[in-house]
Amino acid sequence: MSTLAKLQERFQTAVLAENPVPGLFAAEVPLLEGGFGVYLRAYRARLTAALRDNFPVLQRALGDDAFDALANAYIDENPSHFRSIRWFGDSLAEFLAAAPERLPHPALVDLARMDWATRTAFDAADAALLSFGELAALPPEDWPQRRFKPVPSLQLLDLAWGVEPTWKALNADAAAVSVEPLPVQHVLLIWRPELDCCWRSADTCEAAILRALTRGASFADCCTLIAETGDAQAARTAAGFLQRWIAEGLLAGD
Repeated sequence: MSTLAKLQERFQTAVLAENPVPGLFAAEVPLLEGGFGVYLRAYRARLTAALRDNFPVLQRALGDDAFDALANAYIDENPSHFRSIRWFGDSLAEFLAAAPERLPHPALVDLARMDWATRTAFDAADAALLSFGELAALPPEDWPQRRFKPVPSLQLLDLAWGVEPTWKALNADAAAVSVEPLPVQHVLLIWRPELDCCWRSADTCEAAILRALTRGASFADCCTLIAETGDAQAARTAAGFLQRWIAEGLLAGD
């Protein structure tokens, strides 16, 4: 390895650790007061800023000091591997779930999940929406094999806590005070039909059908899944889902 390559490797090690490597430079201490010190501090500061931007509600819930401490712990175990800093933090919710003692309340893991899913939905590709007119024009013989596609922004979250009121309050006002979330297993839908993200809960059947659609299930497949729940009017239930999803901008057109 060349002398330059060795120097670059040691420089990177120092920056990632935010700590000077002994012997990195002949005059290490003076350099910390100038350009080298800026590099040491800037790496973590920029990644922490990215986490603040990607998890604004979690940051408000924790407060500045606690969030910065959490960010440093995450950076230690999950250094950025993305070309765009926008995607830094993709594993934060899993990081928190694996060590819940990092948080003052376990519901904050779901708050982080909702933060990330909302950001992901906002950045997802646009799509033309399926209209009621297109649905009405579908010939009866084509219904069984027709495949309906959710919009690219759709996120389905399996949550253990009712964090939505807390998320909504803190998203609107950093100083908001909300009641403690209650434990409740449910599925949250998050999507962006146009410019703004939408979200609401979904029952088990609806969530299962939406997941099936994302895997390419046909209308007939969806009716079968609904019938397996004991619903004697599966086709009517499926049609009801379609009507609601079109009204909400959850389905993409051809």
